[in-house]
Amino acid sequence: MADIERLKAWLGESRSNVFLGGAGVSTASGIPDFRSAHGLYMQKKQGVSYEEMLSHTYYETHTEEFYDFLRHVMLYPEAKPNPAHFALAKLEAEGRLDGVITQNIDGLHQAAGSKNVIELHGNEDRYLCQACGRQYDMRYVLDCQGVPRCQCGGQLKPDVVLYEEPLDQRDMLRAMALVENAGLLLVGGTSLVVYPVAGLVNYISPGAKLVIVNQDPTPYDSRADLVLREDLGRVLAQAAEWKP
Repeated sequence: MADIERLKAWLGESRSNVFLGGAGVSTASGIPDFRSAHGLYMQKKQGVSYEEMLSHTYYETHTEEFYDFLRHVMLYPEAKPNPAHFALAKLEAEGRLDGVITQNIDGLHQAAGSKNVIELHGNEDRYLCQACGRQYDMRYVLDCQGVPRCQCGGQLKPDVVLYEEPLDQRDMLRAMALVENAGLLLVGGTSLVVYPVAGLVNYISPGAKLVIVNQDPTPYDSRADLVLREDLGRVLAQAAEWKP
């Protein structure tokens, strides 16, 4: 409780607060994480790792299997925001949070009310025609059989960053600017082992505070001003004074 009160005080004192989050933010919404001992990346399907199935190469060479995997494993159309999402939206609405930088593709931050959200890995509710550029949503893809196609006949591709693909440099530059300007960087629900996103922590300005809320240790714990091994939703709800 004392640590949460300290975080709450720092959020009120800092000139600019920024949140950097990962898969652990959405586990309470029923979406599995990726890199814990029981995460999705520890599993395989017919001898192929889930990580390989989310690669650009697999999308190009096994497109129908890629979409079958996407529909049955990776998409969660019924997922709803949880207390962590709502608490962050409350902090932003009250002027105590400048923005959210997320590795998640579920769109739950926006669904909870957050406005300034940088989605470094894209959004699972957007699919772009590779021929004409027309955009479709998740429901269209879920309702299709096989490889989804545009009305023009072009093949659709999810607007997410697959393995072997670079991040959008404009989004990375925006994220770097937010972190550099932050008086407090609050990191939650991420292992901080995936680069270049994990490297954003290195852009903290001298004198800025780093707070990490994660159930498992991260490589940056020794650099943090405060580490909480507690439930992220509970920590954020108390720090933001959010109640359902």
